[in-house]
Amino acid sequence: MTDDRQDLVLTHHASEAARPLLDALCEVYADAYGVEPLAEKTSAFRGRAERGLGYAGFELVTAWAGGALVGFAFGYSIPEGNTRWWQGLQPEPPAGFTVETGTRTFILTEIEIRQSWQSQGIGKRIHDELLSGRLEERATLATNPTAAKAQALYEAWGWERIGQRPGMSTDYFDAYDLFLRSLGKERPR
Repeated sequence: MTDDRQDLVLTHHASEAARPLLDALCEVYADAYGVEPLAEKTSAFRGRAERGLGYAGFELVTAWAGGALVGFAFGYSIPEGNTRWWQGLQPEPPAGFTVETGTRTFILTEIEIRQSWQSQGIGKRIHDELLSGRLEERATLATNPTAAKAQALYEAWGWERIGQRPGMSTDYFDAYDLFLRSLGKERPR
């Protein structure tokens, strides 16, 4: 008997190829959080995913085993001139930190693994696969300030907590801890 966990297939998808996978992504998301696929939390995820599909630089990496979707990660580039992501960041960042060119910063917006596949290193494999091909200088992500386990994992993966910003009216949490990671692709200014 083969162990499907060793035979993962990681696949990249741009927006148009990702759209037909939205229902499957919602199923994985619901499983990862132990909620019903039609729960409010999953509906909020669907809305975020649908918005994300519309951004330039959107990319999804999926993990498949035995023909089943077991995990995914996706994100997109912060659009040129858009500073909403950094709005209200404390401590206040240095001058020029929030300048966005459309190719400077990648937002890792979601990384989800089915519960039965968690703690197997699959999240790290998907994470690394997604970030390794990005052309931006840096990547950012946001977490629930009380998600100590997730934050420790991100720090072990090379992310640095840079501060906290308030949530917006449409956000799931009232505040978010922001993390940053260099992608080693500094561009001349």
